[in-house]
Amino acid sequence: MPEHRKLTASSPWIEVTTTEQDWKAADPQLLRSMFAQTLLIRAFEEYVLELAGQGLIHGPAHSSIGQEGGAVGSILPLTSSDFVNGSHRGHHQFLAKALGHVAPEGIDPRQPADPAVAEVLSRSLAEICGLSRGFCRGRGGSMHLQWKEAGAMGTNAIVGGGVPQAAGFAWAAKQAGTDAVSVTYFGDGAVNIGSVLETMNLAAAWRLPVCFFIENNRYAVSTHVDEVTAEPRLSARGLGFNIPSWRVDGMDPLAVHLAMTEAVAHMRSGAGPTIVEADVYRYFHQNGPFPGSAFGYRTKAEEQEWRARDPLARLAERLVARGILGADDVEAATERAKRLMASIGDEILEADPQGKPGQRRIKPGEWPDPAFRDVGVRGDLGEFTGARTADRDTFTGRTARRKFIDVVSEVMRRRMDVDPVVVLGEDVHRLKGGTNGATRGLAEAHPDRVLGTPISENAFTGLAGGIALDGRYTPVVELMYADFMWVAADQIFNQIGKARHMFGGDSDVPLVLRSKVAMGTGYGSQHSMDPAGIFATAPGWRIVAPSTPFDYVGLMNSALRCKDPVVVIEHVDLYGSVGEGPVDDFDYCLPVGKAVVRRTGSDITVLTYLAMTGYALDAVERLGTVDAEVIDLRWLDRASIDWETIGASIRKTNNVLIAEQGPLGTSYGSWLADEIQRRFFDWLDQPVQRVHGAEASPSISKVLERAAIAQTDEIVDRLKNITGR
Repeated sequence: MPEHRKLTASSPWIEVTTTEQDWKAADPQLLRSMFAQTLLIRAFEEYVLELAGQGLIHGPAHSSIGQEGGAVGSILPLTSSDFVNGSHRGHHQFLAKALGHVAPEGIDPRQPADPAVAEVLSRSLAEICGLSRGFCRGRGGSMHLQWKEAGAMGTNAIVGGGVPQAAGFAWAAKQAGTDAVSVTYFGDGAVNIGSVLETMNLAAAWRLPVCFFIENNRYAVSTHVDEVTAEPRLSARGLGFNIPSWRVDGMDPLAVHLAMTEAVAHMRSGAGPTIVEADVYRYFHQNGPFPGSAFGYRTKAEEQEWRARDPLARLAERLVARGILGADDVEAATERAKRLMASIGDEILEADPQGKPGQRRIKPGEWPDPAFRDVGVRGDLGEFTGARTADRDTFTGRTARRKFIDVVSEVMRRRMDVDPVVVLGEDVHRLKGGTNGATRGLAEAHPDRVLGTPISENAFTGLAGGIALDGRYTPVVELMYADFMWVAADQIFNQIGKARHMFGGDSDVPLVLRSKVAMGTGYGSQHSMDPAGIFATAPGWRIVAPSTPFDYVGLMNSALRCKDPVVVIEHVDLYGSVGEGPVDDFDYCLPVGKAVVRRTGSDITVLTYLAMTGYALDAVERLGTVDAEVIDLRWLDRASIDWETIGASIRKTNNVLIAEQGPLGTSYGSWLADEIQRRFFDWLDQPVQRVHGAEASPSISKVLERAAIAQTDEIVDRLKNITGR
């Protein structure tokens, strides 16, 4: 018979409850401030629901009424130097962090609100209404609230989407030598999302000071937690990752405060991440001013049971019982909070001249100017003021024939020696420079800033996004193959690409994403894609596609200097190639938005990038009968495309061929061809022509792979067809 030994978890799992002694021993100033914050948040949320009921909130109004105790109790132990982020239901967390920032000594509910407190409530309400005075200038609304000055790094409409970023804030704080911690708030629905669990694992492996704060309100919209998980005590997730975990009654703000104080002490000591699960209850439906029972998924009896445990009422009772406040103080404070919200509403509302008696509208002057629509999709490139730029014809340093992959690692080494750059990705710290040698020597020179990650693209890409939003370090993420971008698609497109614009246009997101196109290597459908077409249609990203060693250095330097996220696309065909490159000067930038003419000509303009540039030049030389002008685009995104160079060539040749390797469906050329025909229709003798791969992704079979991609032969055939030569 086999022997059986009972195993125990490596980390503690603790339930914290308050006693009468805890309430008696609590600092009166702490309890007054706890009550004041909870009351202000409650009054704020009730007013938001009032406006939503009047049709004055455009979009959702995810009320946190009933859950305020968890936010207030957990954020009071934090300072302005600590970070928080949250999910779509995050008004209470945002307000608690912002109020703690403007009133670090606490708020006295017996006194009128300080102007700074009123300003926080005013700007928060304006944001939820979509108005220009809001924290995000009206772009964020109810679900995207950010005030970086207060350490409120952003709430998030994607369930669990902000969790990886919180690990990035924690990494930056730890790397900078501070004791700041990061707290990420999410609910029972997010606990089962892969990126959340990936981030728990990564944070534990790297001992990051991040708290995973689970608001277990039992319902993901209308689905009860018991329906979707076999272990509804959600803090049990910590046991699998060796993360110390606390479980607490979230309707008891003091209990939350005590548990969070312990968790914060653990993190500040350098012991790594924590989990705090607070059992809470949202009194209203997922969105709007109606209870869940109105939709049939909760009973009125259940709702009444939880309302009897109201955290605001509990605080008031305890304060009165201890004589810290009188019943009249509580009543007066409640009335002041309501009047404050009404006065804030009067600032942005007026009688609707076309409405019924008593009907109001947003004052027209409060709305953002429609011209603000696209401002801040990307930055203004002011960071390049004073930058040293050079191209091949103006570079004065020594050059020699250099192997492409060698300059990839050399320019990264130079930037890491000089600038606060951090490199992360799978195997980047091993194998003498990762799978291709791109990070050769970096781990030995900078072991604390070359991070070999778990195989969890969503988590480590999102962590890099958090580092970028923090701003003290510039992350360079390597995704081993471009296809893996789909695995991290939420962080790449919903988070990193949209962050600047979504939060008002001022949040720099300095991040570089490196990946390679591996067409022609036999790695098949899931390791071969060219992502240029996908990124070109996604807002926020700049796209770099270097084709020579010299260009790689200048383009990477520009990407690392840029305050926008930049994807640097590489091609395995180029790694082993040799071309002119710098010997000892790795500090120049290639100008943003500048293409290069690789061959002048008068018959046709060939637009191309990456390895296809070499194939296009070979095709023109082999054919010998077509005087083609070949332009290497280098910058591919909508904001950086070099229309001046392209336009000058088209006006000369009156003919365009776009040459790329990738499949038809996700091609870059489809967007580019449409734009060219809109801009240069009067100069074109015929529609824009294209060379691209087949509909299918490349297969592993050598014959089928070659049939699926485009190279020299396909360009030759198309040039013959276009010119008849």
